[in-house]
Amino acid sequence: MIRFYARRMDSADKHPQERRDLDSDAGDLAGGPAPAGFGARVRSALAWRYGSQVIAQIITWGSTLLVVRLLDPSDYGLFAMSQVVLAALAFLNGWGFANSLIQQDSIGKRDIGQAFALLLVLNLGLAAAQILIAPYAALYYGEPLVEDMLHIQALLFLTTPFIALPSALLSRELSFRTQAIANMIASIAGAVTALAMAWYGYGVWALVWAPIVAFAVRAAGVTIAAWPLALPVFDLKGAGAMVSYGGAMTLCQMLWIVQSQSDIFIAGRIFEPYDLGLYAEALFLTLIVTGRFLPPLNEVAFPAYSELHKAGHSLAPYFLRSMRSVAIITGPIYIGLALTAPEAIATLFGEKWLPMAPIVAGLALVMPLRSLEIICTPATNATGRPRIYVYTSLFGALLFTSGFLVGVQYGAMGLVRAWWVASPLLLAFTLAFTLPVAGVGAWEWFKSIWPAIVGCGAMAVGVIGLGTILPDWPAPLRLAALGAAGAAIYAAVIWFGWRSVVYDSWAMVRRRPASAPEPGGRMQTTAG
Repeated sequence: MIRFYARRMDSADKHPQERRDLDSDAGDLAGGPAPAGFGARVRSALAWRYGSQVIAQIITWGSTLLVVRLLDPSDYGLFAMSQVVLAALAFLNGWGFANSLIQQDSIGKRDIGQAFALLLVLNLGLAAAQILIAPYAALYYGEPLVEDMLHIQALLFLTTPFIALPSALLSRELSFRTQAIANMIASIAGAVTALAMAWYGYGVWALVWAPIVAFAVRAAGVTIAAWPLALPVFDLKGAGAMVSYGGAMTLCQMLWIVQSQSDIFIAGRIFEPYDLGLYAEALFLTLIVTGRFLPPLNEVAFPAYSELHKAGHSLAPYFLRSMRSVAIITGPIYIGLALTAPEAIATLFGEKWLPMAPIVAGLALVMPLRSLEIICTPATNATGRPRIYVYTSLFGALLFTSGFLVGVQYGAMGLVRAWWVASPLLLAFTLAFTLPVAGVGAWEWFKSIWPAIVGCGAMAVGVIGLGTILPDWPAPLRLAALGAAGAAIYAAVIWFGWRSVVYDSWAMVRRRPASAPEPGGRMQTTAG
């Protein structure tokens, strides 16, 4: 969700000087002014959270592009096998119990202590369970090294309580500055670890230890920022709301794991490590935006939507604006990647990774739909309807798993075709539940993404046409030419077709809100 605090969609045809302040706008829509300083606080939260994520990913990808040239596809295949087991247990890590503190009207030290206790018990149990499961996972995949990897990766669970709880407390107050700093430092630590170990020939262990170091650094950073934390309270009397909400989120997380990891789990037993590594790395590359940039934006959207809902305000203008912004940004990125996959892979990863170019191109085509589906969740959760998230997660788990069971018989491209079928169906199912909650009609939603559709269509025609007449230049030169042409065409379509969108976005970045922020810019709680 990007800049969901921006002004309502029906002002998009006006010159920016004619538009009113965000807080006044929300008041017109909901019968009263938005919470004091809401726009300023959300703007600051998004700037820190999204900005830090961009910087963190630049750091991570700078390291990744070096590491991937030092390691082999089989290393990434082994790592993907271990990740399936890790993810299969992670749905029980209790993050939903911590997030329940964000959604509640008020919280006290006892609430915080109960969430802390749940997190500690669950994650210590998960670390032990992964150690016990490790030999059986290695036997399933036929790769003995997977057992040792899983033993070490159990350390990740020990950091979870010290990330989830302080992050939830800071997010509740829309306080993302310290989280952003911790995230950037953690990214640097993980990137340095991965690069150093890959350089010195540790192979797949570079991929194993890098996230452990990054998680540990992040845990230390956010814990210090939210200090002091309440002591764990193992008596759960009065924690019914927390357990109910957290349980629903845990169930959704389990279903999400099934949906997102079933392809690797199914293919891991059939594909060779090399082939699995190609598919896994292609999936990783194409999930960069949806998996790395959108979840942090949802972290801001959830507490902000919660605040609006508790104040009795409509989510419609912010929801539509988020849809339009995400479509405009993710559409050209993914369609551009699909059009230039061979050049991009040869330039960034090297010639040995070229066999994954068709996989990348195929996956990139459906990722814009994935992006639009992901940003629906905060609206339903913030309005106290986690059951909708359960329904959509269950549908997605059944849909994707069924598709992968069929597609795996046809190799990596069979899995890609399963994505082509499942992604649009899941988006349609999710919107059917989400749009009424957000107070948005189907036609309004379609109009919000129409500029991105037209822009991407024009860009595709131009890039394909240019690609047929370009000389056989080296991959970096072709990528530069095709990328520049595609970007220019897309920008021209948006500028001349929807110039007000550009004005609107630029004005929101530069303009100060008319209303003054609350003292300290914090939400009131009973935590003290």
